[in-house]
Amino acid sequence: MDPRTLCVLASSLILCAGVPAQDTRPTTQPQKAVANQLTDEEKAKGWTLLFDGKTTDQWRRYRREEFPEQGWGVADGTLVTQGRGGDIITRKQFENFDFRFDWKVVEGANSGVMYRVTEVENASYWTGPEYQILDDGAHRDGRNTTTSAGSLYALYAPKEGKTLRPVGEWNTARIVIRGETVEHWLNGEKIVEATFGSDDWKEKVAHSKFAPWEHFGTERKGHLCLQAHGAPVSFRNLKIRELPPGSTGRDG
Repeated sequence: MDPRTLCVLASSLILCAGVPAQDTRPTTQPQKAVANQLTDEEKAKGWTLLFDGKTTDQWRRYRREEFPEQGWGVADGTLVTQGRGGDIITRKQFENFDFRFDWKVVEGANSGVMYRVTEVENASYWTGPEYQILDDGAHRDGRNTTTSAGSLYALYAPKEGKTLRPVGEWNTARIVIRGETVEHWLNGEKIVEATFGSDDWKEKVAHSKFAPWEHFGTERKGHLCLQAHGAPVSFRNLKIRELPPGSTGRDG
C-alpha cells in the first residue's frame, strides 16, 4: 500500500478512537480583581464602590455634612483612621444589602463597622449594631468572644475556629442583611447570624450596655459607619450590593 494512504488511514483511526482535535477557539480569561475597582461581572450584578482608593466623596462625619479634616485620610489606596476625628458614615442609607470590605489593624487596635445607623442619637453605636474589628491578641476585648474580631459586638460571638489573619495583614469581611436577618462573614466563612427583634435578640440586648437606648437595632434602614476608636485601622475594597426583599444575597 502506498505510504501516503497508510498515513491517511492512521489519522482516521486516531480520530475515530476519540482523540480530540486541537481546539483553536480563543479562550476568555477571568478579569483580574484590582483593589478598589469593580470587575465587569460585579458591575453587571449591581455592585457599587463606596471608596475608589482616592476620594472620600461618599462619606461624611457622623451628624456633620463634611468629611473630617483630621484623623481620617487616604494613603496608598486605603481609607485610614488614626483613631480620632469622629466616626464616618455613608451619605446614602441602606436597608437590605451585601457589604464587603477589607480591613487590617496595628497591634492593639480596636474599631468597628456599624450598620443601619441613624442620627437620632448622640453616638452612632446607640442605633447601629457593630461588626467588631480588633487585634484579638493584644486588645483586652479579645479575651471575651462576644467582643472579639468579627463578633456582633457585645451580643453574639463568632463561631469557634474563625480564621483571623495576623496584625498588619488584610482580612476580608462581609455584612449581609436581609429583612430581620444579619450575617457576619470573615475570610470566606459565615461566623455570626442573628435575627433582629427575636426573643434571643431582645434578651441579649436587655442584658447589655445597649439596653438604655430605645433605637438600638430597631432601624430598618440606615447608614454604614466606620468607627474611629483610638488606634490606626485601614480599609479598602469597600463595595455594596443592595438586595431586593426576599433575596438570598448568595449569588455573587
